[in-house]
Amino acid sequence: MSPFDAVLCDFDGVLRVHDARVQAGIDHGYGLAPGTVLATALSPALIGPAVLGEITAEEWEAALVTEFTGLLGSSERAARLVGEFMAVPARVDERVRELLALARRHVPVVLVTNATTRLEEELDELGLTWFADEVVSSARVGVAKPDRRVYELAAARAGAAPERCLFIDDRRENVEAATLLGMTGVHFREAEDLRRVWAEAGWE
Repeated sequence: MSPFDAVLCDFDGVLRVHDARVQAGIDHGYGLAPGTVLATALSPALIGPAVLGEITAEEWEAALVTEFTGLLGSSERAARLVGEFMAVPARVDERVRELLALARRHVPVVLVTNATTRLEEELDELGLTWFADEVVSSARVGVAKPDRRVYELAAARAGAAPERCLFIDDRRENVEAATLLGMTGVHFREAEDLRRVWAEAGWE
């Protein structure tokens, strides 16, 4: 018997990976300190309303242009920077995809992600529209990790009790919030983290 009735998995940083070298190159190209662009774009004041669905992805981008105009002193340069940031290449981690597909033979797999209103388009671009049994997007449900409600909703959509769910995320605070609900948490760093759990679960 499987030790879990569902797998709840994060999207960015687990299944989807952005090109870190290209991201770093944007900072360098605009004379900004390393990490400035990503930290600014994902700052709670800017990304928060977008992942809660309070503003659209397009409105978030406009807010980023305004923010970077202040940093760069030019709205044109700011618009180019944001355009480059939004176009940073992303790929699917094929090892993770294979492992989640394997798990799906045994239990439902639900993607649980703090995302903007563009998530559906992004999943389609990566060929992942029908990959998971369910997708819980924070922008569509109005709550984001680590709010306990998003975990409860994901478990309900999987048809599983929280204590029978395996939760995977690359952010430790999100994993800790899941474990407080009785879920088994995996702090993701590499595919091997999942492979070990799969072996213990007998998912072969």
